[in-house]
Amino acid sequence: MVDQEPAAEPHGESRFQAFRRAEELVRHAPLEALRALAPVLHAEPDKPSVQLLAGRAYFHSAQLRHAETALSRTIELDPADHYARFVLGRTLQRLGRLVEALGQMRMAWAMYPLPEYQEAVGEVSARLALSDG
Repeated sequence: MVDQEPAAEPHGESRFQAFRRAEELVRHAPLEALRALAPVLHAEPDKPSVQLLAGRAYFHSAQLRHAETALSRTIELDPADHYARFVLGRTLQRLGRLVEALGQMRMAWAMYPLPEYQEAVGEVSARLALSDG
């Protein structure tokens, strides 16, 4: 029996496995996570969880404009996703767009008041206050 190459576009279970693999890699190997996620992103570009994971991988690999695009798409698809708003806020913060960052972080905190969100709001608010003074 001859070994077959994997299909170029995974279906069903293999897409699920690719997504899970990307989740495992996103923090410590974000570029590998993006490679693992590529076929899933191609097959399901309108799935919020896929866009969010891509946004996180772009963020962790410092591809901030791509992160902004993916996270904005996540929010467009699921406006109630507080975590996507928080990561978008962090992305905008790293891009130096503090006013926009603060807006997203405040919204995330209002939706789901985690201490991490509150700390980020305080941090960005302080930076803005210093730049105004």
